Amino acid sequence: MPKRIFSGAQPTGNLHIGNYLGALRNWVALQHEYESFFCVVNLHAITVPQDPSALAAKTREVARIYLAAGIDPKVSTVFVQSDVSEHAELAWILNCVVRVSELERMTQYKDKAKKQRENVLAGLLTYPALMAADILLYQTDLVPVGHDQKQHLELTRDLASRFNRDFGETFRMPEAFIPKVGAKIQALDDPAKKMSKSDENVHGSITLVDDADTVRRKVKRAVTDSGTEVRFDASRPAITNLLTIYQLLTGKTSVEIEEHFAGKGYAQLKSELAEVTVEFLRPFQARMNAIGDEELRSTLAEGAEKARSIARETMRAVKERMGIVGA
Repeated sequence: MPKRIFSGAQPTGNLHIGNYLGALRNWVALQHEYESFFCVVNLHAITVPQDPSALAAKTREVARIYLAAGIDPKVSTVFVQSDVSEHAELAWILNCVVRVSELERMTQYKDKAKKQRENVLAGLLTYPALMAADILLYQTDLVPVGHDQKQHLELTRDLASRFNRDFGETFRMPEAFIPKVGAKIQALDDPAKKMSKSDENVHGSITLVDDADTVRRKVKRAVTDSGTEVRFDASRPAITNLLTIYQLLTGKTSVEIEEHFAGKGYAQLKSELAEVTVEFLRPFQARMNAIGDEELRSTLAEGAEKARSIARETMRAVKERMGIVGA
């Protein structure tokens, strides 16, 4: 069997330049090396309350972003999670394999539960079981993930190992793929935190649907460090973050970039970074807008059918090994 990758993004908030640099561009490259499954994980989104019409619109937007980024539906399988019912089916079975104590240790659960307190939904606790189901359904070998998802992937591996031990060899053991550069783009307003699509401060990220004026305004407002020299320096995380974005968008080396900005100040860096970002987003957004509703529906339907055919086989094996059979 060919090696496979699986990854996805939630249709909540606005996907930003960090999502592209840390994830989407890697998916585009990896799709030519692996049998690839890229999913809009809308079932994960409902672990917190959502407006139904907004969720539906965001689901379509994220799918368009996948395609505009360069995910080729002729090469990769692109689909919406809720269109393949086996995701929810396997998630329930894994809920009966995972320990509550394991779920309660998840850092993301603890952080989100602390914010919501009395209104925590059960789905927020069992989110990692659904994520494990997403991955294991497709006998995934490689999972492109950010640093914040490494803990969930480790739990996925634990559940696969436990199921294989208790019921017989069923699941492949997935490995994480984390790029060395650009895996964690920091917020423009606070280099101590990751750029986030759920950040309440809209100036912390450049979204993939921002217009040119908005991009320029956000980059201009980006925080900087003390000093004036424009160079990569771990002790100056704000400037290093801006330079990392510039490097990933231009493809230049760190040496080339530092030579280019020698003798220039932060204002020049911000000005050039803003224009580089605008020039990247212009064709990207044009590709998004060119994808019609019917084309999108057809692409997602074809992707769901292909995903379903593989997910069914996994579920058949899972049920046989567990003794879950029909009359």
